Amino acid sequence: MRVIACYSNKGGVGKTATAVNLAYACAEAGLRTLLCDLDPQGASSFYFRVKPSKKLKDAAFFEDVDRFTRAIRASDFDNLDILPANLSFREFDVFLSRMKNSRSRLKKALRAVDGDYDVILLDCPPNISALSEAVFKAADQVVVPVIPTTLSERTFEQLLEFFADNGLKMGKLSPFFSMVQARKSLHGETMARLRGAHPEMFLAAELPFSTDVERMGVFREPVACFAAARPAARAFRALFEELQTGA
Repeated sequence: MRVIACYSNKGGVGKTATAVNLAYACAEAGLRTLLCDLDPQGASSFYFRVKPSKKLKDAAFFEDVDRFTRAIRASDFDNLDILPANLSFREFDVFLSRMKNSRSRLKKALRAVDGDYDVILLDCPPNISALSEAVFKAADQVVVPVIPTTLSERTFEQLLEFFADNGLKMGKLSPFFSMVQARKSLHGETMARLRGAHPEMFLAAELPFSTDVERMGVFREPVACFAAARPAARAFRALFEELQTGA
């Protein structure tokens, strides 16, 4: 079982869109896939038309195996299940702070479905917190969307610093450029600078700025389902294939 976290310490960079479209690509490729929505806003769950579980609340996510597994819902797509979020997930940091070995709690919870899935995708809230540390511990790979702008560059550098200061494995990080606008010289300059500063770290796949990604909220499904031939769908497919090649 491979665990891939879609994470950024900055909001609005395309993290949830990445999680949703990667999960769909994994399932379409025949991989038994579970998308865990860890963000209390529940955007991934919304896109897949899955309602939040009313019973998987508070610390039960980390402590009650039966409730964890019973909260998993089938999606409308073969090979793809969803563990939907609910508002109680906003208290994850509080619960984890009270638990021993808090960094390992998420990894332990995911073991409840070990053997049932080939891939688990984690859609993570945008912050650095106790939950984030648990995500970094549980994930085999951390996919990080980075918009080629000053603030997004700054938060990415903060993430690198956090990994270095806490002895985390830099090799887990797989950043890629998101919401790229080729016409903007700032985007091109930022991408060149970051690729030069971190050679071999950034993935080759680039997600263009696209209204098709925004339209996911209208159709409530991955881009490939309603705009398969469009640039965004092709970019998500390229991202999936690159991640598979490097697995």
